[in-house]
Amino acid sequence: MLHRLTTCLILLGLIVSLAAAEQRPNVIVVMTDDQGYGDLSCHGNPVVGAPPMDRLHDQSVRFTDFHVAPMCTPTRGQLMTGLDAFRNGAMNVSSGRTLLRRHLPTMADAFAATGYATGMFGKWHLGDNYPFRPADRGFQESLWFPSSHISSTPDFWNNDYFDDTYTHNGQRRKYDGYCTDVFFAEAMKWIAAQSKAGKPFFAYIPLNAPHGPLFVPDRYRAEVRKRLDAAQDKLPEMDEGFRRSLVSFLAMIENADENIGRLEAMLDERGLRDNTLLIFLTDNGSTMGPRYYNAGMKGGKVTLWEGGHRVPLFVRWPHGGFGAPRDVAELTHVQDLLPTLIDVCDLKRPTEAKYDGVSLDHLLRGKASGLDDRMLVVNYSRMPFGVKRRQADHPGTPHKEGSAVLWKRWRLLENDKLFDLTGDPMQERNVIDDHPEVAAKMRARLDAWWNGVKDTVNEPSRVVVGADAENPTMLSACEWFDVFVDQQRQVRIADEKFGVWYLDVAEPDQYTIELRRYPREADLAINAAVEATQVTDGRYPAGKAIPAVQARLRIGKKNEAMKLAANAKEATFRVSLEKGPIEMQTVFLDDDGNELCGAYYAYVRRE
Repeated sequence: MLHRLTTCLILLGLIVSLAAAEQRPNVIVVMTDDQGYGDLSCHGNPVVGAPPMDRLHDQSVRFTDFHVAPMCTPTRGQLMTGLDAFRNGAMNVSSGRTLLRRHLPTMADAFAATGYATGMFGKWHLGDNYPFRPADRGFQESLWFPSSHISSTPDFWNNDYFDDTYTHNGQRRKYDGYCTDVFFAEAMKWIAAQSKAGKPFFAYIPLNAPHGPLFVPDRYRAEVRKRLDAAQDKLPEMDEGFRRSLVSFLAMIENADENIGRLEAMLDERGLRDNTLLIFLTDNGSTMGPRYYNAGMKGGKVTLWEGGHRVPLFVRWPHGGFGAPRDVAELTHVQDLLPTLIDVCDLKRPTEAKYDGVSLDHLLRGKASGLDDRMLVVNYSRMPFGVKRRQADHPGTPHKEGSAVLWKRWRLLENDKLFDLTGDPMQERNVIDDHPEVAAKMRARLDAWWNGVKDTVNEPSRVVVGADAENPTMLSACEWFDVFVDQQRQVRIADEKFGVWYLDVAEPDQYTIELRRYPREADLAINAAVEATQVTDGRYPAGKAIPAVQARLRIGKKNEAMKLAANAKEATFRVSLEKGPIEMQTVFLDDDGNELCGAYYAYVRRE
């Protein structure tokens, strides 16, 4: 009898477990890049034409006071970890501060541990090398390009949004078509395969559109121009240069919207729509909005004003019991999404995981919020544009005062300005002297937050070299700590900068280190001036010749120099390295010993 009872209980547990698995939704997260809250027609924009986005808005639970970071990488890191950017390490778009601390479990890890297939398609921007790549952070399928944008320093040379070379599951591969079309097409192909196999899936589709350069198939521009002409009396005056850029920017949104429509049609055709949780958000405020339409807010990308970090969040799951589509006005944040999905999808919570975000499951289900007294802090590492070498203190160095504190209708900016959004949505009147008790309470929250992150905020994360998972490793200057070289344009002009790579040697061994100004696929001499390059929808500028005659390598305690042969494309050093952390710096010099620039690329191989 006891044996039968035990067997029944086991079977009952199995049935309950299978039922729970069947109820778990598929999950798709779509995130556009540099599209602000006001760059949607459902938010009153008089120019944007985006029917699929508008339909998704109308069918969703919409969070109208939802915030991210004012910059790409910190938003992405907070989304993936549920932790503040200064805690997870990913706080800037390059300069060695994009790397998501390696010990942290990600959203993809949580889905994979619960039996989901996991795939990402597009802009990762949380590390280009082991152990920071999508495949290292829980994604079983990945199609992506490195760093901040297509044509960034580590990207395949002269990629231009059309027929580009991306990384697919660790291998570079050329794809035909426009980037956004490719990412959606590959995502949908993968989703169809998971559906056919009967496996729940988590698909992350972070686009690079409408991030610059503003390249787009020209056929999307005509309709935008017509709508822009029709709405001219509702918009501020704009010069012709800005108008051209705006047309391309909005055309990129129109293309993304068209792809969302294709995704929706595929979900319908395959019977996936009702049990798919679809999330749409953007990664920061608009790059264009403040100059044409900003939904009544001040500021855009890389600002602490409301328009820099308040963005749309739409959440739809027809079978999820979320109730009628509606607006939710609670103060919420991108780092809330991971704990929310853990609750909503019944995911396995990583052992000892702690989150700065909170679950919004109760808000999605129309229950009382309990968030009324919540305060949030927004901060990020600024761009060290003018820095040639790392300095003790510069714009990229995080500071407590570089924050916005958010509480109900109040905004405390840079620890010395207070705004009340109720009567001043454009944040034009500093009322800090009128409300000292409010400022004191918000400053106390800022102090507590800063004390929790300040001890580790300047500790660099280290790329691992010599590991079996990635050997050889191509390092690029976008990981020079607190020195900004993240554009192929900078390589073309030989930007006079000198940075340090913070590395971790996986195994003690002999290593070959190949220093280059240009990446291997460019096949150019170190001293060569690259010609101006006509690409599909634009033109890359001509470059600059340099008179380099010597290359130097400093790695750990080793300092080595090498004369360059005429028309040399690389300088190759062979060194013995011990296991553990190490710093590496490079430089090209002229005949008088003047330093010209660092080697923007280094190929490191354990022999």
